[in-house]
Amino acid sequence: MNIVHHGAKTGVTGSCHELIVGKNSLLIDCGLFQGKETRETLDIEFDINNIAALLLTHSHIDHIGRLPWLLAAGFSGPIYATEATAALVPLMLEDGLKIQLGLNSEQCKKALALIHQRIRPVPYDCWAQIVLPTGELIKIRFRPAGHILGSAYIEIQLPTNEIVVFSGDLGPKDTPLLTDPIAPTTAHTLVIESTYGDKPQHQFKQRQQVLKQIIERSLQDGGAIVIPAFSVGRTQELLFDLENIISEADVDPDEASKRIWQSLPVILDSPLAQKVTEQYRYFHELWAKEAKQRRYMGRHPLAFDQCITIDNHADHLELVNRLQHSGEPAIIVAASGMCSGGRVVNYLKALLADKRTDVIFAGYQAQGTTGRALVDGEKVIKIDDQVIDVAAQIHQLSGYSAHAAQQDLVSFVADIEQGPQVIKVVHGDLKAQTALAIELQKVRPEAEIIVAASE
Repeated sequence: MNIVHHGAKTGVTGSCHELIVGKNSLLIDCGLFQGKETRETLDIEFDINNIAALLLTHSHIDHIGRLPWLLAAGFSGPIYATEATAALVPLMLEDGLKIQLGLNSEQCKKALALIHQRIRPVPYDCWAQIVLPTGELIKIRFRPAGHILGSAYIEIQLPTNEIVVFSGDLGPKDTPLLTDPIAPTTAHTLVIESTYGDKPQHQFKQRQQVLKQIIERSLQDGGAIVIPAFSVGRTQELLFDLENIISEADVDPDEASKRIWQSLPVILDSPLAQKVTEQYRYFHELWAKEAKQRRYMGRHPLAFDQCITIDNHADHLELVNRLQHSGEPAIIVAASGMCSGGRVVNYLKALLADKRTDVIFAGYQAQGTTGRALVDGEKVIKIDDQVIDVAAQIHQLSGYSAHAAQQDLVSFVADIEQGPQVIKVVHGDLKAQTALAIELQKVRPEAEIIVAASE
């Protein structure tokens, strides 16, 4: 058995790992490189002839984005994923097919139909069997990872009965919308992410209160509140908290505060995020206890009355123009999360020069993205060759990360009852991988810990 990393070895995008078993192999994820890690070509640069199957941990583009190129290169095997991930993958890939490949609707439909044919949905916690061309039997099982809807870490039982675990992206504990990841019982070899391996912990309990405070301060000045958000995960967490703030305002004895919140529109301006949110509502049985309780009480955490959706592009442009000239208060949640494309770019071009505008970043901003430039405090930025003076207030809000921080990652490993003998740390920069490796060695002194970025 051997593991080769084709992506997310020295950074946090392009996740792609090959588990070689004898003459055959399994591919775990096939993601897009983003930000400063973007590559000139999306072509598959490794041999795919012996890959028997593709396993997907979740539907973020940095884990599935090169799937069309994998198929174009000749991969013809099955694609295994959880049921929710299987539903989200075509939605997430459709934009990429149109934007990156320039495919028309009919061509997109054919490409997605091919992906539909290959996907094999597997329920959580159920073992599925893969028979290799050599006749050897491998078993796989998806376990909840708590990262986004449908996310999983994967247990792979080899013909030797050795168990290899790929963490995918692990979510933090104690978030209100999705269930916590629970460590596997056994792992002989563990491949674990380290996106926030050098950050001790996230502040989830304060996130809603801080979000409310930023919005209320912004409302005093007027103007729009723009929240760039990833279509899957971050958007739904934000809507969940905004619904709760508005619900609590309904019983606020302060009538003035109540009226402000009751009249404040929350605009979801992302067709993809709308479709993904529908899937979150459909798979509500995967929600955490707190979210389920709100639903049982008759509330609609992801579809409340003040949440307005913008569908067509003409309505989007009309709204951007209106907000630019009126300065009226509104919360706009729009993709993309790092401001590297999508409808949020039009809001930024129109509103960043207005000092009444507030931009709230609720997630990681990769090097080389517009989001990172704004978070770093740059006062002059360029978007689509347009130079913009930044007068808006920029906020970075913690507590919305879909990635586990160091404390939860270490806890996940410490809770494994048997093993691991080998831990490979991936999906992070060298600093994050190294910091996590040091802490993992303390709880697993007997394990060989390998920092992939140093190999």
